Amino acid sequence: MPPSDSSSLDFPALPAAVRRGERCTYWRDLLLLAVVGGLWFCALLGLGPLSNQDEGRYTEIPREMAATGDYVTPRLNGVKYFEKPPLVYWLSALTFRRFGVNEFTARLWNGLFALGGVLLTYATARALAGRGAGIWAAVVLATTLMYYAMSQIVLLDMAAAVTISGALFAFLLAVREPPGRRRRGLFLACYAFMALATLAKGLIGIALPGAVIFLWLLLLKRWRVLRPFHPFAGAVILLAIAAPWHVLAARANPDFLHFYFIHEHWLRFTTRIHHRYQPWWFFLPFLAGGLFPWVFFAGQAVRHSLAGGWKARRENPEAWFFLIWIMGIMAFFSISQSKLIPYILPVFPAAAVLLGRLLAGIWRGTPSSKFRPAGRAFIVTALLAAVAAVVTPGIKGQPELSAYLPVLKVTVCGSMLLGAAAAGFGLRRNRPRVLLAAMAVSCAALLLALHFGGAELRATSTKELAITLRPMLKPGDRVYNVGDYRQDLPVYLGRLVSLVDDQGELAFGIAAEPELTRARFFNHEDLPGHWAQPGTAYAVMRRTSYDNLFFKLGLAHEVIAQTQGYVLVVKRPDQSQP
Repeated sequence: MPPSDSSSLDFPALPAAVRRGERCTYWRDLLLLAVVGGLWFCALLGLGPLSNQDEGRYTEIPREMAATGDYVTPRLNGVKYFEKPPLVYWLSALTFRRFGVNEFTARLWNGLFALGGVLLTYATARALAGRGAGIWAAVVLATTLMYYAMSQIVLLDMAAAVTISGALFAFLLAVREPPGRRRRGLFLACYAFMALATLAKGLIGIALPGAVIFLWLLLLKRWRVLRPFHPFAGAVILLAIAAPWHVLAARANPDFLHFYFIHEHWLRFTTRIHHRYQPWWFFLPFLAGGLFPWVFFAGQAVRHSLAGGWKARRENPEAWFFLIWIMGIMAFFSISQSKLIPYILPVFPAAAVLLGRLLAGIWRGTPSSKFRPAGRAFIVTALLAAVAAVVTPGIKGQPELSAYLPVLKVTVCGSMLLGAAAAGFGLRRNRPRVLLAAMAVSCAALLLALHFGGAELRATSTKELAITLRPMLKPGDRVYNVGDYRQDLPVYLGRLVSLVDDQGELAFGIAAEPELTRARFFNHEDLPGHWAQPGTAYAVMRRTSYDNLFFKLGLAHEVIAQTQGYVLVVKRPDQSQP
């Protein structure tokens, strides 16, 4: 049986008899996790409108793919958009063609990838350290603050994180196997996951797993475990999956290669061209906060992984693999000149395995497992969160959120107080299971409360105006988005819009096809001429753009709808300039 002492994270190979005995529970656990995890990640995906800009962008691109049938050249509001590769676009486009475009179908694949990450983490942790570690690793990953939050938003980072993790998990399991069919299958899975990661987020799909694997082999001097690692068959699989789209996109678009590889990969990493520079320590607080509530056990998990120090690293190779994974990816993105919070998502599955191994020992009541310091830290943090929820004032200018705020306060405060009380009971009675259950349940309640509250925070959405406008639109009508591009507007309208005074990330695509884009993208100096053209025209804009630009230009119009932040106006055919 796996050793009961959780002070060592050497992940010893389980005896064959144990592996055969546990096989009967493996698929049952996996099925249960799939059902419960599916509900956890997917049940609330349709809650709240799409937020700007990310959710609007990553929904509109596959919507246009589904509408045009062009799966080679991604387009955003009708112009070429080569910032990211197409894996998630393809999946969403196929979903849209079958089930239509709505908030649930837009977010579905993010939830499914998150579920896949939990299942991969469970399978790996169980293979390395037994059933208890697998279950707790899955629980940790599913209930960490950042992982759950990112599972509910339309982004490409979840797909990248899960496929990168799949590649690293497959590699680690492969090198533990003797030569044979199972080892070959795991190595080929590693190559396939890297290819999918490349199609999900670009060359980091190869660079990050490759760097982690190389550092681990180098620092632990484990080059021999590579024999055999099937490089030729793996290269064929990797290229067969990842290369075709890149080749087709380059053939269809002569400007693709330079923009995609130089501008979006090399310059994004080495320069501040994307205006996302942050200091080197930017990700550290988000890693700590994103691991809530299990972050309080992180120090203990790291100490156990480093048991024996540098000289003993070859005795705990798997634990060091996960530490190198976490530190290597954190260092990579910390060095980068372009930083966004979701970039560090690939480290969470690795952290979940280390924490799952530790928590499994605590759950079993291992004498050497210390849970009191982490329990006290959780109680203090929960009490502070409860107090913060009570004293948080209303938010000016957001009546929807202010109306929901009392319910949010009660839910957050109640979940944290009950969690602190139950955790305190577990500490007082020396019952670690009560403590861990209290942390998991109270954090789940907190995440649900924040999710419902987050739906009310999406005040940047233009959904309400789009619902008003869409039934009015006729084929020849023109729609202008004035001032700044609200990327959810084409999604909810089901059609392209013209942009006034905001090219932003569309500048490359606009310049690439000037003959197609000239009439749809222009500055406000040209707006009067476009607005005066025959036919019906509509415009959506912020209130500030309406007051400072549209109204001052004296353009004939009628206000037909307003929200907290936006105005919808129309110029009918019989209206003329005042």
